[in-house]
Formats: sequence, C-alpha cells, structure tokens
Amino acid sequence: MRYWLVKADPSDISVDDLRNRPNGTIAWYGIRNYQARNFMRDQMSVGDQILFYHSSCKQPGIVGTAEVCKLAYPDSTQFDPNSKYFDLKATSECPRWFNVDIKFVSKSQLISIKELRGIPALEGMRILQKGNRLSITPVDPAEWKYVIGIMR
Repeated sequence: MRYWLVKADPSDISVDDLRNRPNGTIAWYGIRNYQARNFMRDQMSVGDQILFYHSSCKQPGIVGTAEVCKLAYPDSTQFDPNSKYFDLKATSECPRWFNVDIKFVSKSQLISIKELRGIPALEGMRILQKGNRLSITPVDPAEWKYVIGIMR
C-alpha cells in the first residue's frame, strides 16, 4: 500500500462534495502534469490511502482522507472538445492522460499548510518543499502516520 496527497480546488471539488457524491467517489480527472499522471497511471493501486488537501483557497491544508478505488484509465475529458482539459493530440488509441477513481473515507478539521510547516517531523513532505506545485505527491508512511495521528 502507498500513501498520497491529492490537491483539489474546493470551488471545483471539496471534501464535502466528494462525500456527497454517489458512493462518495469521483474520477480524479483533469490532471495535466506528466509526473502526476505517471503517479496515477504507474504507481497508484486500489486501496492506496490519500490525504485530501484543499488548495487555491483562503486556508489551504489537509481536510480529510480518501482512498484509491479504481485503477488508472484514460481521462475522458481529454477527448471532449468542450472541456477545458481537451487535448488535441490525445486519441482513444493513444490516450495521453489518465485518472484513477477515489473514494471519500473521512473528513477532519483543517490542518493548515502553516501548521504543517511548523511540524519538524513533516519537514520532508513534498507538499512543503519550495517550488512544489504537483497536485499529486507521494507521502512517506511515517508522514502519513503522523498526520493521521493529529487529525481530529
């Protein structure tokens, strides 16, 4: 099992939106960064655990947990000319972008980015590294255990 942090803009999909979706699941669509795509396509497995992180908002931070519930498959938005995620170079025979399905597990009190930065045990977390802008990052098992331990 692996551990991940996924970022979501809460104006697009919040932890509450995920919880309220049918079966609490969503295709994690719209990823257009090759490294994040490769994490989903090549490394994420059903049952992997996720820290759900609200980004691009007034108070960014971890707001809950989820899990991978379906292996990677082609992201349908790449084929839709009306989607902001449309990719002219993608074809059904040779898709460029993939997504996994994730399922809501729990909601927690916000653990803000500021709070995370103040915890020495988490100083190596990728989300805290200068210049990190990836929407999906691996989380070390010790970091996962620490964060889960401080969730309320």
